[in-house]
Amino acid sequence: MFFLGCPMWGYKEWIGNFFPARTPASDFLRLYSRKLNVVEGNTIFYSLPSSETIARWREETPDTFRFCPKVLRSISHEGHLADKRDETLFFVERMRGLEARLGPIFLQLPPTFGPTQLPQLEAFLNYWPTDVRLAVEVRHFDFYKERHALPLNNLLSQHKVARVLMDTRPIRIGSTEEQQILQTRERKPNLPLQITTTTDFAFLRYIGHPRMEVNNLLLDGWATQIGQWLQQGITVYAFCHCPFEVHSPEICAALYERVSALVSLPPLGWLQEDRSDQIQQKTLF
Repeated sequence: MFFLGCPMWGYKEWIGNFFPARTPASDFLRLYSRKLNVVEGNTIFYSLPSSETIARWREETPDTFRFCPKVLRSISHEGHLADKRDETLFFVERMRGLEARLGPIFLQLPPTFGPTQLPQLEAFLNYWPTDVRLAVEVRHFDFYKERHALPLNNLLSQHKVARVLMDTRPIRIGSTEEQQILQTRERKPNLPLQITTTTDFAFLRYIGHPRMEVNNLLLDGWATQIGQWLQQGITVYAFCHCPFEVHSPEICAALYERVSALVSLPPLGWLQEDRSDQIQQKTLF
């Protein structure tokens, strides 16, 4: 299965393009979930939503939609993971309120979390509920060296946990001034891209460029890789970011069209509607 989405479900500059004109914020999630089928739960990183909020999100979305919540910052970035059992299990229990709409949860570790702390991650994975899928993002540069990458990947594989793949190449293309602007707006570490899978699903974060001509070749490569994964029976969760988030749905659409040219996928209804509108507008002139 192929799940594709953005880091958020609501962005005011989507009104009038991705969302209809004058769409109220209260309709963002409902509309988003009928155009794309997954979202990163980045806001959850900062604050645990109430049970009532979780229930509302569940009720506003179709049962084919998935949320991929980010583990609370207080768990991932404060203290030791080995000491966070009770808080983690409480967090997971709250997320279970999403029921069938709960996708893989996403643990983002800070850049200071290095190979010497791998036993902390192992302790965390030992108490993580085995029926809830998990993806882990590491940001310490040493984890991208073979001698440290292998133990990490083996640990994740043993626990059937995915290693998050983050592609920041697009925001490091262009003039020095352009790169500075993009990297200031989208603060992502400059880490090597290592394409690997450690379980039966892949979790990709593509940090796109606002100019589509920069994305095109990179999206071609990702479409080929995603197509191969899907043919191998690997479920793919792909999230398209952009320093100017108004472009994120457009990047999603471009990636989806490329993948659907390689493997059979259901059409994105909103893309067909957009094309129909464009055709109708051309016939008026």
